[in-house]
Amino acid sequence: EAPPSPAEPGVKSWAAIASQPAKPKPKPDPVPPAANTFGMKPGPPNMRGGHVRWSRSRGQYGQDPSYPIIDPRPPPPPPVLEKLKSENQYNPKDLTLDLKNARYFVIKSYSEDDIHRSIKYNIWTSTEHGNKRLNEAWNESKGPIYLVFSVNGSGHFCGVAEMLSGVDTNICTGVWSQDKWKGKFDVKWVYVKDVPNNQLRHIKLENNDNKPVTNSRDTQEVPRDKGIQLLRILHEYRHTTSIFDDFGHYEKRQDEDNARKGTDRKQWLNEPKDSENKKTQN
Repeated sequence: EAPPSPAEPGVKSWAAIASQPAKPKPKPDPVPPAANTFGMKPGPPNMRGGHVRWSRSRGQYGQDPSYPIIDPRPPPPPPVLEKLKSENQYNPKDLTLDLKNARYFVIKSYSEDDIHRSIKYNIWTSTEHGNKRLNEAWNESKGPIYLVFSVNGSGHFCGVAEMLSGVDTNICTGVWSQDKWKGKFDVKWVYVKDVPNNQLRHIKLENNDNKPVTNSRDTQEVPRDKGIQLLRILHEYRHTTSIFDDFGHYEKRQDEDNARKGTDRKQWLNEPKDSENKKTQN
């Protein structure tokens, strides 16, 4: 019987092949992250048909924490914000407001864009009904009027401003993200901070079916004792976020809005203010 022929050089037997460890699978090339700036996240569509961008620290609506981040550092503040902060003492350390003689109203905004523009220009306007209610309060009140702001669906209050003039119904500023808002009155922002609703939900309003102040509609008046309680909590709350974190983003959105509408949205600012409409604070 002939002996088995030797294996050809360079050819391995099946036993030799089977005894070799499995080769590791090659790792796929990493997928580059989607374009994103300074850790900002796109949020849900807002009521005006656009998209709100939130900073990572102010993330809302249960966004996925794994959303790709290119640069987690906050963007540099825009020059207009630096100017506003230097001219205004936002979030004072001491509570020096005249709370006992004041009236208090909750203001609900459709978007954070309009909060940005209110802070920027120190003005506000409401619906026709809301403006009428606030103007009546201005004419009747001998003390200050404090407006506590919240954006619909945000889950927090975002600041407090003092009303500084009656409502001028004969002007359309054109600065808002929708052109349907008519009228204007001057305000001075005192607090700019995010205060979650769960810090304020225990305050019930007897003039609104004992509903929590967090369930208020636009220009809902808050009884004085509850207003004092509300302002004290807002003052003392140690916030970690505010609209200032996203001010640069809203500056860009306003520039885009101006370019799209093709009009000068700041033209009204050149008009002299009616000094007779100012209330003298005693």
